[in-house]
Amino acid sequence: MMSSRRFPEIDPRRLLKAGGIGMLRRAGRAAALLAIAVLGAGPLAGLSAAPASAQAAPSGRADAMAVRATSKVTFAYVVTGDATADEASRRGLVGLGRELIKRTAVEPGEPFAVNIESDEITFFPVIYWPVLRDARPLSPAVLAKIDAYMKQGGMIIFDTKDSGQGMPSGYNLRGDGTPLQRMLGNLDVPRLEPVPEYHVLTKSFYLLRTFPGRFEGGSLWVEAESPRDSDQGRQARRVDGVSSILITSNDLASAWAMDDAGRPIYPVVPGGERQREMAFRAGINIIMYVLTGNYKGDLVHVPALLERLGQ
Repeated sequence: MMSSRRFPEIDPRRLLKAGGIGMLRRAGRAAALLAIAVLGAGPLAGLSAAPASAQAAPSGRADAMAVRATSKVTFAYVVTGDATADEASRRGLVGLGRELIKRTAVEPGEPFAVNIESDEITFFPVIYWPVLRDARPLSPAVLAKIDAYMKQGGMIIFDTKDSGQGMPSGYNLRGDGTPLQRMLGNLDVPRLEPVPEYHVLTKSFYLLRTFPGRFEGGSLWVEAESPRDSDQGRQARRVDGVSSILITSNDLASAWAMDDAGRPIYPVVPGGERQREMAFRAGINIIMYVLTGNYKGDLVHVPALLERLGQ
């Protein structure tokens, strides 16, 4: 039987200084591994994630954001200025959060709307970013901000919401042929590839082959490993094996979006409610992947973890 020994309190500021969001995620993963080993329940029963916090003492709006965002695992979405798109993002993350609570041990807080230019984003393990047709190039300051966020262990999900039309061909985002390329053309993005068949994303909670949203025509793109002598983009730099960037065109948020009565807001095509269910499964797999990394590969370490805890 598992000991009643409690995990020591974790100072989020010290964790962030030591290793950023990736360090916070590793703390959550350790708790998940122990729960898997002892309870033998669902793949992530008992998951708890350490809170994140900014490195400097916040004030004003940032202070309120810090208090709310660090009380629970909290996701964010980037405000675009398009009221319909922003409401779809909010409703989508709320809907996904409800399904996470029903199906897993993750209990996320209310999602945050963030102004990518002025708000602190360090608090959030995942940021959902809808890319609209009129997307403009990001300033060097914003590019540096999101580059630092991703390299410290955060993940951004870019969703072009156009069923496969907005993802450039090839391995990188250079150029200006699509809204996504215009927006991120100067960002230091590694080579990308569609999720491989045996990627952790295909099995982090559900077994999946595709990652549909409101649409199903587009692939889900992740960081690809490239040979060190390759000229195809920089070497993938992952934290705990987790891709720092996902790109989809399937409009995930709209598939997850529910009204206050829990009813779907947007139709999903062409697969109807079965496709919506698969979209929720895709979202849950993404969140589990973000919070726990390659935890399935780490199960070999569970006996050692239990021994250290005096089991």
